Amino acid sequence: MPRRAPSLTRWAVCAALAAGLTALAAGCAGTPDAARTSDSSDASASALTPVPSPSLAPFPTGSSTSTTALPADLPQGCRDLLDDDVLAQLDGVPLNAPGMGGGIRPDSSRVCVWGEPGAAATWLVTVIGYSPDREARDALYALGNEGYTCYEPDGGIRCEASWQSGDLGLPQGRTLFYRDGVIVDTQYSNLSPNGYTDAVVASLWPAGGQKPKPTASGSPSPSPTR
Repeated sequence: MPRRAPSLTRWAVCAALAAGLTALAAGCAGTPDAARTSDSSDASASALTPVPSPSLAPFPTGSSTSTTALPADLPQGCRDLLDDDVLAQLDGVPLNAPGMGGGIRPDSSRVCVWGEPGAAATWLVTVIGYSPDREARDALYALGNEGYTCYEPDGGIRCEASWQSGDLGLPQGRTLFYRDGVIVDTQYSNLSPNGYTDAVVASLWPAGGQKPKPTASGSPSPSPTR
């Protein structure tokens, strides 16, 4: 999943992040979906047969200034984010299986979980949600100090790292992309399709200034510039 960073150094980007960069332009306020809950699983079945969901590192989410719509109609909305090449690499992998934590969280973040229930070593999780600008930049700056490679492609900020985990040396990693008040945070273990994050970014922010796909709920609402 990680790709070769451009010539811009991680330290230069971290310094820019610390300085705040340029404030977001006029847009809309991304707000939580108060009526929506996460996970499409059957609650009673999960209670009878617990399925461990992947443990994820956190990232700040909350109301932000944004013109970007979040995916709708999960889990199909998770598939709609990807192109044919990436979907082919995920062929046969369950998406938002019961008990795995996929769905829409109370703060409106969308969670796409690829993995077989019970297969604790092989999974990929993407969280897409609104994130306040200052908190997001501070979090990305902190990741840069922890050894992540950070740079500025596609009109946003991208930080990524990969490592080997456990006695088996499983390939694991995390790739984050922040733009227009929205964070795309993908964490994975032993499952990293080539071009995954690029496909998600291209879907959320199409080239040529096309409008983003509408959401069924959690759509941004007008708000003063800040």
